[in-house]
Amino acid sequence: MNTTEPSPGAPCWVELATKDPAAAKAFYHELFGWRAEVVPDEKAMGYTRFHLGEQLVAGLSPLMQPEQPTAWTIGFHTPDADAAADEIADADGKLIVPPTDALDWGRFAVAADPTGAVFSTWQPADLRGVDLRDAPGSLGWVELATRAPQSAAEFYARVFGWSVNTGEMYTRFGLGGSDFGGMMDMSDQFPAEVAPYWMPYFVVADVDLGAERAALLGATVTLPPTDVPDGPRLAVLHDPQGALFGIHAVEREG
Repeated sequence: MNTTEPSPGAPCWVELATKDPAAAKAFYHELFGWRAEVVPDEKAMGYTRFHLGEQLVAGLSPLMQPEQPTAWTIGFHTPDADAAADEIADADGKLIVPPTDALDWGRFAVAADPTGAVFSTWQPADLRGVDLRDAPGSLGWVELATRAPQSAAEFYARVFGWSVNTGEMYTRFGLGGSDFGGMMDMSDQFPAEVAPYWMPYFVVADVDLGAERAALLGATVTLPPTDVPDGPRLAVLHDPQGALFGIHAVEREG
């Protein structure tokens, strides 16, 4: 789908912070066909926009702090970044970066939910968000992994107004009757040292070929191509610099 105006609370941006921007640009170009454009303004500090054709699909920045991990961060739309930050704090979230203007693009904040998973909010100005969703080479599903699913569900329902559909094995998040993401319980599946996290899935035409291609480019396949009951075929990978992301197949009707 081509996006128009993002809905409040919906995923609208995805951004990679990495220790090796040049290597990351080469990897994602080869994997997804993304074209990297470094923002020429020196105030942008090397920020890069990824395009698929002429459509904006993601962002990339070098690490800004020594302790900052190499990771993808999902941004959720808000009409008011300051009000959203207040709501996050009131709901026992933690502000990592308080509301800040990003040139004339918009206003953002970085936060952690009460379970420790990091995300961002985005109040658009000149940069609305990604131009393409749910098509090959673009952001598709988003997923939260946490050890306290009930606390997380209550937090996001309060802050963003998400619907929460809890199933036997998996919880889905939605807005306006349409699901865009989900949540899994880490309790019995992950070592204790693995912190809760948000992970983006990018759409591919063929998960098996995508995972094979990523591995040849230096990625680590964490979860090999798998068919999810009542869901798409997917795989989970770490890029060569260590950032975690998933790929999933185009879901077809009928």
